[in-house]
Amino acid sequence: MTDLRDDHAVMTRFPTELRRWRSVRRLSQLELAVRAGTTQRHVSFIEQGRSRPGRSMVVRLAESMELTLRERNELLVAAGFAPAFPESPLDDQTLAPVRQALDTILEGHLPYPAIVVRPHGILVAANRAFDLFNEGVDPALLAPPVNHFRHALHPDGLARRVRNLPEWGRHITGNLWAQLARSPDPSLEALLAELEGYLPPLPDEVDVLGFAVPLELASADGDLRLITTLTSFATAADVTLAELRLEAFLPADEPTAEILRRRWA
Repeated sequence: MTDLRDDHAVMTRFPTELRRWRSVRRLSQLELAVRAGTTQRHVSFIEQGRSRPGRSMVVRLAESMELTLRERNELLVAAGFAPAFPESPLDDQTLAPVRQALDTILEGHLPYPAIVVRPHGILVAANRAFDLFNEGVDPALLAPPVNHFRHALHPDGLARRVRNLPEWGRHITGNLWAQLARSPDPSLEALLAELEGYLPPLPDEVDVLGFAVPLELASADGDLRLITTLTSFATAADVTLAELRLEAFLPADEPTAEILRRRWA
């Protein structure tokens, strides 16, 4: 593997990045050392720039802090090493089996809506049932690249048909805040600030009954109640694949299921 190291850069940039990530993960030097199978003294020396880590140690530290594949690559580069994980374009031939599998899953989820998104909610693919969510949406919000979060919460988007927007909208932003806490990202933070600005205040009394926060959606065929599941490729070794998310909507009650079955019969 190519060694890209410049001694001065490694001894300044990598310690800073390691301290930053350890702080984000709220780990002490001892906790990180135990996870990585080394000593607190060694971690301390690395963070002070007194010890230069080898490639295997950087990988162990990144894994111990549960960094994403993209973040692991960035930490390796900060240490002067080449990235470990490829980032293939989604239309690359190597990901053809993945695209085929996703198409099969999307089609198999009918008559219920399902989509595939990239980071920050960029829409990659959707099945035919997702057209349900596009009805009445401002065409400007449907122009590629479509941002699923903006599409959902913008006043000219799906939001105008969501009967429980304060609660359901904050279910979305709450998940994004949790993601931001684990992986600080200025562009995601800016998007979150925009999305929060679209949401009306919560009612004084909020009652969430049942096992999940449903999407209560008005439609020409009647009111719908949907719940969401998220799926990722847990064993992915490609950055692009690791960042894909499959979001599938399921009926929260039998009347909703019946409406969707009739709609796509």
